[in-house]
This record gives sequence, structure tokens and C-alpha cells, in this order.
Amino acid sequence: MIVPSIVAATGAGLLAYGVRGRSARIFGPSVWRGDPRRKSIALTFDDGPSESTPALLETLREHRVTATFFQCGANIRRVPEIAREVRTAGHEIGNHSDSHPLCCFRAPSFIAGDFARAQQTFGETLGVQPTLMRAPFGVRWFGYRAMQRKLGLLGVMWTVIGRDWKLPPAAVCDRVLRAASNGAIILLHDGRDCTAKPDIESSLEAVKRILPALLERGFRFETVTQILCPAT
Repeated sequence: MIVPSIVAATGAGLLAYGVRGRSARIFGPSVWRGDPRRKSIALTFDDGPSESTPALLETLREHRVTATFFQCGANIRRVPEIAREVRTAGHEIGNHSDSHPLCCFRAPSFIAGDFARAQQTFGETLGVQPTLMRAPFGVRWFGYRAMQRKLGLLGVMWTVIGRDWKLPPAAVCDRVLRAASNGAIILLHDGRDCTAKPDIESSLEAVKRILPALLERGFRFETVTQILCPAT
């Protein structure tokens, strides 16, 4: 006879993996890295746009690097001109929800509505309909699969997360450089949830160190969509 406590523990472990596991697809189609045969990396930024995003764009421009920005609808409506600057610079845009909620224990209708509001904002403000999404806090839940199917969104997790919201630049840089590899998807931030005028100095300084280091190693920077294409 199977002990009930073992069943419960197994179920809890599976749920935890589905919610936060970077390779999990339980709650919807998702990716966490690109083709390992190409010496390419996808640099991604969450929680923007913010008042500090233009400084990040300048650093990316200096190194001729294209990135993918997972933006929040509420932030786009707060600083629409900065959101347009990201798009005009040629960077890829992904859906990071409207209000950056923690979706565990939320109703599927709430999840669907929040991402749909963001998708509407992308269309009205930027004239784009993203095909990629990233769950706030990396937390997926019941209702994500249906939401992704309806909006045509592929989930994107990450290969390495810089923890740039709490670590100093040197530590962020060390985390990223140690884990950098072919096909890696790197997660950093150009905002802090939906906070106005967030302090992202650690993120900005870390990017200034990370870009030249990875370029010197011979990595090419691509968008998430590009890095998912098979090597030819």
C-alpha cells in the first residue's frame, strides 16, 4: 500500500516543480535556453519600462547588442515614450503581465485578464502583439496554459538569473559569467515590479561589465526568438 504521506509529498514536489522549475511545461509551453550548438546568448530584461531604461538602452547601443524586454502593461502606460524608445531601438518585446502579480492561488480568469490587458496595451501603445511571455517572479499556475493558447504566447524562463535586484554589481556579474554558455537565456531587470523611478543602479553597472566580457569570449547576442531557431 502506498503511504498517503509519500503521495502527498510527491504531489507537492511535482507542483513546486511545475510552478517554478525552469524546464517545467506542466502549466504551459515554455523554454529556458536556446540551441546549444550556437555560440549565442539572449539577454533579457524584466519589469520595465522604467525611467532608468534609457540609460540601459545607451549601454546596449554602445556595444551593438540587441535584447528582449519583458514589459509590464502598467509600466508602459506610465512611461509610454520610453516603451516606444525600446521598440524603436530594435529590441524584442515580451509580455510580463499587466500589474506584475504573484499568480499562485489566483483564479484562471484573473491570470487571463491581467495578461490580456497587457497585450492590449502593447497593441495600442507600441503597435505590436508579443508572442513571448514571462511569468512575474517566474511563477506559473493553473490557467496559464489556457491564457497562453488564447493569446498565442510562448513562456520563457531562463538559464541564469542575475539576482540584480538585491546583489551588488560584482556579484551579479559573477553569477552571469559563470553560467554563460551556448544558448543561454540571461535574466536581468530594467525595473522593479511596477514601481515608479526604481533604483536599478546595480543592474546598469552589471550590464556594463557583462557585455564586454561576453563579447570578448566570442558570444553573439540575439533575441529570444532568434536564439530558439535551430543552428544551420
